[in-house]
Formats: sequence, structure tokens, C-alpha cells
Amino acid sequence: MELKNLKSIKMEIKVLGTGCTKCKTLEKQTNQAVEELGINADVIKVEDIVEIMNYNIMATPALVINGKVVVKGKVPSTTEIKEFLTK
Repeated sequence: MELKNLKSIKMEIKVLGTGCTKCKTLEKQTNQAVEELGINADVIKVEDIVEIMNYNIMATPALVINGKVVVKGKVPSTTEIKEFLTK
């Protein structure tokens, strides 16, 4: 998808994790990627274990973009996050 189109569509991005260091790093890098791309997105940190379990993941942190789990159990680089956001 073109970056121009991403700026007009509001994305919902969730960082799933209970608050560990990796989860905080993923949240920080996700916010950085959103800012660098200049896209219109809400980045939501989800720490509620029941809500996290609803995504059927067994390892955190996880990154969910518009309802789809794109990463689980690792912290991708900011560059990788940008690639997920622009697909």
C-alpha cells in the first residue's frame, strides 16, 4: 500500500504484553515507526492477559495491526515494523 494512502486511513495497532522489557521495547519501536512514517494510527498497549489470550498467542510480545497478529514472541526492528505497517 502506498504511504500516501496510509496517512488517510486510521490504523489500529496493538502491542500485546504484560509489561516486560521486550514488551516496552516493542511499544517504543512501534511508536517510533508510526512517527517516522507519519501514518494515522492509534498504538494501544494491551496488558490484560485475558485480552492477550483472545489472540491465541503463546509468547509475548506480539504486534497486532488492524486485528491481524503480525509478530509474536520477538521484538522486530523498527525497519521491520515499518514494513509490516506499509504492506
